[in-house]
Amino acid sequence: MNNNVIVIGGGPAGLAAAGKLQDFGLDVVLVEKQPHIGGHLNKWYKVFPDFTDASEITANLTAGLGKTRILTNTNVTSIEGSAPNFLVTTSTGEKINASAILVSTGYKHFDATLKEEYGYGIYDNCITSVELDMMLKEKNVKTRDGKIPKKVAMIHCVGSRDEKVNNNYCSRVCCTNAIKVAIEVKEQNPDCQIFCLYMDIRVFGRGYEELYRTSQETHGIQFLRGRLSEASEKMDGSLLLRLEDTLTAKPMRLSVDLMVLMVGMEGNSELASVADLKLGCDRFYATAHQQYSNNHSHREGIFLGGAATGPKAIMESITDGRSAAAEIASFVAKNQRIINNGQVPSLV
Repeated sequence: MNNNVIVIGGGPAGLAAAGKLQDFGLDVVLVEKQPHIGGHLNKWYKVFPDFTDASEITANLTAGLGKTRILTNTNVTSIEGSAPNFLVTTSTGEKINASAILVSTGYKHFDATLKEEYGYGIYDNCITSVELDMMLKEKNVKTRDGKIPKKVAMIHCVGSRDEKVNNNYCSRVCCTNAIKVAIEVKEQNPDCQIFCLYMDIRVFGRGYEELYRTSQETHGIQFLRGRLSEASEKMDGSLLLRLEDTLTAKPMRLSVDLMVLMVGMEGNSELASVADLKLGCDRFYATAHQQYSNNHSHREGIFLGGAATGPKAIMESITDGRSAAAEIASFVAKNQRIINNGQVPSLV
């Protein structure tokens, strides 16, 4: 039995897990399909609730990788064998033996073009939350014609809690992220009016409710309870939004210079067939048991971490990655003891 553990996915959960596995004395191979490790962190400016710079988090996690072997621009194409003797083949043709595997492939963003009534990809000044974060990172929040927006609308729950696109679940972090980016826009452009159009405000974490209150009391962010029904473009490039204020049961019209779609998370299930993994009703990877085996997949020796099993905030993904690393270390040690005692491990 070898001492190798393969971590598939180099986002916050994968990086956190790889660092902790190093601490446990295991040999780690980190496989990342993108040119750089960091995952979605590479796209973000700052993260809630404390506005830590995303690049700082990446640097901190990367510093703990030790002797981890990192393979970028690489995919896993096949997984053969069974625990604790896996044979993993990569897109470069390399074959790697492993005693355990961690799938920490994260999530995909909802494709906003599927909500045609919002006009993403049609109207110049309709953007996604991902694009806004990149603008904030460059300190360049402007309309397509280069003007500083005077009115901005944040549309919550785009692609989440929506039966029309078969995503009935809540993406959990969108409300808090909308509040965070709204504050950042106000900090960079104090004269801008910002409207958050929401279904329900779900801010569940430590410091999240306080951030919600601060956004209103200190920064003057306005929250309108109502789901956007339609957006149309005016002659000057601004957008006319039609919605119903569900608190007053009255229709509303709102003109804004920039509309931001807070896109939700979707399961990144590319490895489902390769690793023979099960999917849940939300199309994220299903765990062996939600209560006490949340880092285990249904296949022995293949573990799950981070947003691969559902929407999570950055801090949750890091914690979950380290939790998965502890489970893997225990699994590897147990199998080594079995082999050293001359017994044949019972494999599923």
